Amino acid sequence: MTPTPDLTAVVLVGTLTPSPAPSSSELLGRQVLDALGEHGVTGTVIRLVDHDIKPGVEKDMGEGDAWPAIREQVLGADILVLATPIWMGQPSSVTKRALERLDAELGESDDQGRLLTYGRVAAVAVVGNEDGAHHTSAELFQALNDVGFTVPAAAVTYWVGAAMQGTDYQDLDETPEETAGTTATLAANTAHLARLLRQSPYPPS
Repeated sequence: MTPTPDLTAVVLVGTLTPSPAPSSSELLGRQVLDALGEHGVTGTVIRLVDHDIKPGVEKDMGEGDAWPAIREQVLGADILVLATPIWMGQPSSVTKRALERLDAELGESDDQGRLLTYGRVAAVAVVGNEDGAHHTSAELFQALNDVGFTVPAAAVTYWVGAAMQGTDYQDLDETPEETAGTTATLAANTAHLARLLRQSPYPPS
């Protein structure tokens, strides 16, 4: 039985492909959101490349900057999921820009001295056609933890195809059992930790 929804999530998709074209990263990100839904989580998916996110490390880079509205959704959610493709062994440039903008949170705190990101839980979804999922998730985990997010156990799900071939995740006839299993575990652990942190916040800094 699915718990009554009491948690929210935002999935930031770092595909380089604008909507409405299909995206493997968005597909896996939506699968994570669906899996979270089985644990009382509702949420939204944002394809970052569809928005004019200015370069910089401030929370608002001025006229036309789409980040402030996205930031508001991130800070209003219990869970942040970053879904990224692998390019040249790295998270996408769009994903890295989101991380650079999150750097501004190091200068923001509540009335008890805690970062506004404290108490929010982060997870990662990675797709690619070459190896690199562990390296990519390691980069994202470190950056997310640096700016105040909490990373639960088994907080990454991924799919990488064989080297030097052209199959995308979205081209598969069905979700591989291994990926589906890691997505389910990610969802269970992420929702569990988010609920615990809501009930028992971090102490004042």
